Amino acid sequence: MGHSQDLLRNYSVLSVLGVGFSLANAWFGISTGLITGINSGGPILIVYGLVLIALISLCVGISLSELVSAYPNAGGQYFWANELASRRYANFASYLTGWFAWAGSIFTSASIAIAVGSGGVGCWQLAHPDFVVRPWHVFLGYQTVNIFAFFFNCYGRILPTMGQLTFWTSLLSFIIILVTVPSKAPTHQDAKFVFATFVNNTGWKNNGIAFIVGLINPNWAFAGLDCATHLAEEIHHPEKMIPIAILGTVAISFVTSWTYAIALFFSMKDVDSLVDTATGVPILVLFYQIMRNKAGAIALEALIMATGVGCQIACHTWQSRLCWSFARDGGIPCSSYFCKVDRRLNVPLRAHFMSCILVAIVGCLYLGSYTAFNSMITAGIVCLYISYSIPVICLLLRGRDNIPHGPFWMGPIGLLSNIVLLLWTCFTFIMYSFPPVRPVHASNMNYVSAVYAILVLIIVIDWFARGRREYRAQDERHDEAAAPLLRGSVTEDGDDRQRVDESTTAGMN
Repeated sequence: MGHSQDLLRNYSVLSVLGVGFSLANAWFGISTGLITGINSGGPILIVYGLVLIALISLCVGISLSELVSAYPNAGGQYFWANELASRRYANFASYLTGWFAWAGSIFTSASIAIAVGSGGVGCWQLAHPDFVVRPWHVFLGYQTVNIFAFFFNCYGRILPTMGQLTFWTSLLSFIIILVTVPSKAPTHQDAKFVFATFVNNTGWKNNGIAFIVGLINPNWAFAGLDCATHLAEEIHHPEKMIPIAILGTVAISFVTSWTYAIALFFSMKDVDSLVDTATGVPILVLFYQIMRNKAGAIALEALIMATGVGCQIACHTWQSRLCWSFARDGGIPCSSYFCKVDRRLNVPLRAHFMSCILVAIVGCLYLGSYTAFNSMITAGIVCLYISYSIPVICLLLRGRDNIPHGPFWMGPIGLLSNIVLLLWTCFTFIMYSFPPVRPVHASNMNYVSAVYAILVLIIVIDWFARGRREYRAQDERHDEAAAPLLRGSVTEDGDDRQRVDESTTAGMN
């Protein structure tokens, strides 16, 4: 595909599944974003919202799996856009896709770091009731998690094993909480509360709008399904293995998150007590109500944090591969510097460091405005959907039957999945821009539109300043891919001519 093999193929399908599931770990996402769901629909939002998002994620997974099966490359969606778009628009479509994908990975990484950091500070507050949580406390927790995950990702040879370890850690933590919470709960809610109770604390008079803005919580829980595609150059037979990892991630995430949510709501004492808590972590308060002792609650929260750390490590693996592969094609400034792979560590260290620095910078926004920081989390979800949609649009314009199909190809089901993905992207781009609560003030406004505007401004400036000249064109990459074949053909022709000449000379003698 016009790229040299720079990384070892040391991932197994279980390792890739582990990384993918660690990132798109829906039961962890439900735990950390519980407050959004409680205020914007309550049990109904989480229970039925997870079903809706799982179906949509299945369509996303099928769309991604078809493309990675046909075009396995660490660039993922930006590479597909370059291959599928017409020659005239291929470069800009690919460039745009790469930036939205990379931005989405940075914002997602920031959201996971803040979730784990908040959990740690919340545990300290629960153990020390006089302690008052300040934004800078959470910020320190955020940066600690980011730095820890950075160093863990500096050793590429351990990452496949780490992927499997975090996978089993997540499942074990899930099972422990799933068994402990219902069995220790002093009382249990009835089925009506779990399956038919709608809570609207958003200020929106229309419950439908409240439900839609609350979907950000289960939607975030399934974010990052493209993670496995960026490991395509680190696993054997990626055209077969990556689709297994993607669809396996969707299936496991739905089963674990849905059963987990139902167990939580059956064991919940009441909703109101979770909304305003000094810990800032509603799930921790729920555990305390159920366990009736602080040590037990902190122990359960520690399992969620351990899962979150694994999620952050997977996220750094994802964003570093995205940055590195994009830099190979000149997608970011100073690409020639960031496209290098450290051979000793077997990791794109410079791209990894750059991505982690950006995550650290994004975290600074939390000190200034919690609302603006949350807007970036929302932007991360939509940016990823946009990055999936661009190559899908290119695929449909080119014709699904006009490309070489990989081993994974779903035919009409794939077409339906493509359409669902595009419709959902348009829906989220509009509806996730609505304010989460009313009345709207500067402190609770949804600034996601401003995030989009800033991101597009950066993309446009970089494109005209450098990208349109430096970004590697489709034809250039194809020529580089064909060069070794042509050299081999020339060598074989030369050998044939030499043998003919020798034979002729021998005959003359």
